[in-house]
Amino acid sequence: MIAVIDYGMGNLRSVQKALEAVGAKAVVTRKPADILSASSVVLPGVGAFRDCMANLQRFGLVDVVHKSIQSGKPFLGICLGLQLLFHQSEEFGQVPGLEILPGDVVGFAGRISDSATGSPLKIPHMGWNTVQVQKSNLLFKSIPDKSYFYFVHSYYVVPKQSDDIATTTQYGIEFVSSIHHENIYAFQFHPEKSQKLGLTLLKNFSELQ
Repeated sequence: MIAVIDYGMGNLRSVQKALEAVGAKAVVTRKPADILSASSVVLPGVGAFRDCMANLQRFGLVDVVHKSIQSGKPFLGICLGLQLLFHQSEEFGQVPGLEILPGDVVGFAGRISDSATGSPLKIPHMGWNTVQVQKSNLLFKSIPDKSYFYFVHSYYVVPKQSDDIATTTQYGIEFVSSIHHENIYAFQFHPEKSQKLGLTLLKNFSELQ
């Protein structure tokens, strides 16, 4: 069973339905016992970093996330669920994250512009964009390099450990669009919104042991 962590925000049901569409058994839950006993765990995310961290703390889920990862079971973060794994975010000031991976979360604002015209690019970064594989892992099995996935975000992660970077994407600058660290996999894009290739990623995740 795959536990989709319910912290009261985000695209929980769409992630659950996408996992079920590839044949996985998935449950949306905030019960620590269910999450800790699951074979795999997913932390999805839509919304503000500060609000999500507050809800994880309010529901007593911060320690559960840490224990799940420490157990060695496959762990997947999606969009904000990627960002939360890092030390802190500059959204609404410096807000501490889960501090599982070293690095920060920063905003596109003031950092990106069209390379041809010099004009500022729209924020949030929204729509289809390609991902360039920097480090192969099992989730990208059968997925060609520079495939398109669906993004909606105004912030991105800056890992301190380059070995954690799995893919990058261009949007005015090159930013990290997914990471892989031991049993942790996390995407800035939304696989549940990325049609066939997104479902392939989720199927690959569901088959990890």
